[in-house]
Amino acid sequence: MNRSRAERRMWQRTRRIAASLTLPRPFTPEAFIAALAEQRGRPIEIMPVAMGHSLPCGLLVTTDRADYILCAEGTTAFHRRHILLHEAAHLLCGHDQEPAAESSAARLLMPGLSPALIRRVLGRTVYSEPQECEAELLASLILHRVARDGARPARTAQGHGDAGWLVGAVDGEEPGHG
Repeated sequence: MNRSRAERRMWQRTRRIAASLTLPRPFTPEAFIAALAEQRGRPIEIMPVAMGHSLPCGLLVTTDRADYILCAEGTTAFHRRHILLHEAAHLLCGHDQEPAAESSAARLLMPGLSPALIRRVLGRTVYSEPQECEAELLASLILHRVARDGARPARTAQGHGDAGWLVGAVDGEEPGHG
């Protein structure tokens, strides 16, 4: 099966980005995002939000002051980790530098934020969009590096450690005891 030239370029680009990253040890998406914020010289705030079924499970909202990663509340630790890395991947790929998009999801979830302040909104909704594919691939490659390089997440207070990380335990509970 032949991949298109654009797909090959995307794979090369995302592999190059993933290989260049310094991963915190122990790895947590929060520590990774904090390091990314420091590197970018601007805050990145993670905001758990109750999202309805018609909304994406994650959004990146970029303003003049900061970047906000909105993540669905009540999801598994595994899913949350991937959402956070997917949204961070948008930043790593420079998707936040492209023209602003009008987003009813951002207005619904952040009603106190003026639409004029929102520069860019990216959400995990349509995986056929090139930016979404690229962010999804980069998030997966980062998680692959975490597993390959042994930068495993810290064991949680509940002690499920690697097993919970691999099967996606809900935060605060053992796998199979939800």
